[in-house]
Amino acid sequence: MIKENDVSRSLHEQLRLLISETETGERLPSEPKLAVELGVSRASLREAMRTFETRGLLQRKQGVGTFVIHPTQVFDTSLENLNSLETIADQLGLEVSMGDLKVSHCYVDSELSKTLELPENEEILRVSRVILAENRPVAYLEDNLPIDIISEEEVKQDFTGSVLDMLIRRDDIPLASSKCEISAIGAPHDIAKALDIQRHDPLLVFSSLLFSTRGRIIDSSFTYFLPGYFHFHIVRRVGDQITPVTIGGKQLSDLR
Repeated sequence: MIKENDVSRSLHEQLRLLISETETGERLPSEPKLAVELGVSRASLREAMRTFETRGLLQRKQGVGTFVIHPTQVFDTSLENLNSLETIADQLGLEVSMGDLKVSHCYVDSELSKTLELPENEEILRVSRVILAENRPVAYLEDNLPIDIISEEEVKQDFTGSVLDMLIRRDDIPLASSKCEISAIGAPHDIAKALDIQRHDPLLVFSSLLFSTRGRIIDSSFTYFLPGYFHFHIVRRVGDQITPVTIGGKQLSDLR
């Protein structure tokens, strides 16, 4: 009797070979046809293909089909230092550009009020944009800033994709550090549409708070990364000693 794990491994290996032999941008056979060719159920095939989607090697397009992707530009970077995608790309010799940009005035809801430590219904500036590599969307960024930090006019006049870089270039707001939470999610509808993927496709999300040296929250940002184009790593200290980060007289762990 063939074990289920053996069938799964064989299916993954067949898919791996098929993807490796298919040119970037080419469409795979339809799901029913491919399931017959590989001798598996559509449910098993769909589950296996999801694995390769997570790795960034396949992209499904609703009503069109599944396409092979072989990223040649990979953002391989550590997380010890806070840098913009543009800075990382420049360091790695990669080319990126900004896609759709939306700058709007919003009002703080109850959740964002707690995050930014601002009163509810206070006006803030929201900067949302898509970052492109190899002429396709690879990340979606959203920054939420107090209205006195940066103006809509500044963004429209001097913006290439990074709010962080804009703030670093200024000398009136000394920046201290950032607290970041990392999670994996299924893409919500609006993010999926912006990144040209399907709803619930896997994404890596960085939810970050940027602090000034006085402990003020300058920016609440969300960065959605498409798998396959980003490899993040971090150097971990051996043992249980922790060096606290202090901002405005408070340890960072005490601020949120």
